[in-house]
Formats: sequence, structure tokens, C-alpha cells
Amino acid sequence: MEDRMIDDLDRGIIKLLSKDGRMPFSEIATHLKVTEKTIRQRYKNLVSDQIIEVVGVVNPIAIGLKEGAIIQIKPKQGYIKKITERLKGMEEVRFITITSGPYPILIQINVRSQDDIRKSLLKLDELEGILEINSIIQLENYKNTFDYI
Repeated sequence: MEDRMIDDLDRGIIKLLSKDGRMPFSEIATHLKVTEKTIRQRYKNLVSDQIIEVVGVVNPIAIGLKEGAIIQIKPKQGYIKKITERLKGMEEVRFITITSGPYPILIQINVRSQDDIRKSLLKLDELEGILEINSIIQLENYKNTFDYI
């Protein structure tokens, strides 16, 4: 996928949809002072160019996933790919990234209870190739946004 430049109109569409993903094209057009047809075409291009993806975002707290942790993982040499593949299969893992520093794998989990965090750590401890695990319990979230523009 090649990087595509976006202009102020694209940014405006993205900003409005990031606040209300169900906003009608007619309302977006009114806010941005263009035609609804223009918004429809720009929206279609933003989706087809994979600049935006329309999804429902779940509030984990509303469905009982009130506890969270950020977990840093130090793998044995040659195990990063194997471990990340196994992590993808763990239901409680919401985010996986490769980082720099002493813990090349960082994950975030959301679960129902502190006991479920403990169970997740024990599951991780059973994965082959992990040398060290550092867990950081999330006490409170102050910002969680998808507003990149």
C-alpha cells in the first residue's frame, strides 16, 4: 500500500466520523460546506485506500472487562514471531506490538477481574520462548482515542 496524501476536506470528513461514525453524509456535507455527492465520493476513496475503516468500537467496561494490564515480554533469541502468533490466539489480548528496548513485545489485556489478570500471566508463563514478563496493572484510563487527525 502506497502512502496517499490527504487534504483538508479528507481531514474534515475523518474528524467528523471519528466523533460520530454514523453521521449522515448530508450532515457532514453541511459542516464542510460541500455537496453530499462530494462527501460520498471522498468517503468511498478513503475506505478503498484503507485510510479509514468503519468498525463498531466496544467499550470494554460496559461489557464487564473492567481490569486491564500492559505486559512487557522478553523473548529468547529467535522467538518473537512464534510468541506473537500465540498471543494473537489469546482472547484477552487486545493489542500486540513489537518495541525497542529490553522487552521487545508489548501487549495489552482487558479482563473481568484481577484474578483473570493472574490467570493470563500464568498462561503467558507457559509459552515456550519467554525469558521474562513485566506486568503493569492499569488503574485508570484518562484518554483512549482514535482521533489521529
